[in-house]
Amino acid sequence: MKLNNLLENQGIIHCDPEIMSGMAVFVGSRVPLQTFFDYLEGEEGFAEFINDFPYLESQAIKVLENAAKLIIAQERQTDAYIAR
Repeated sequence: MKLNNLLENQGIIHCDPEIMSGMAVFVGSRVPLQTFFDYLEGEEGFAEFINDFPYLESQAIKVLENAAKLIIAQERQTDAYIAR
């Protein structure tokens, strides 16, 4: 499953053509998910995102948790495939 689909199913993000031209945004905000990832790539990373958008702290943590779970699941599948 893709991260966006997982986050949308959990009610963390949503896409609405009326909000930010349909970009995936955090539910209850106009902050695009891509903005979060852009912050993570920057110098201050997660801390700066939370400083700028403190009301999205719990959702941002859920994004990281879900991303980590997907990465771990993919690595396990790859390891299982290689072990065959």
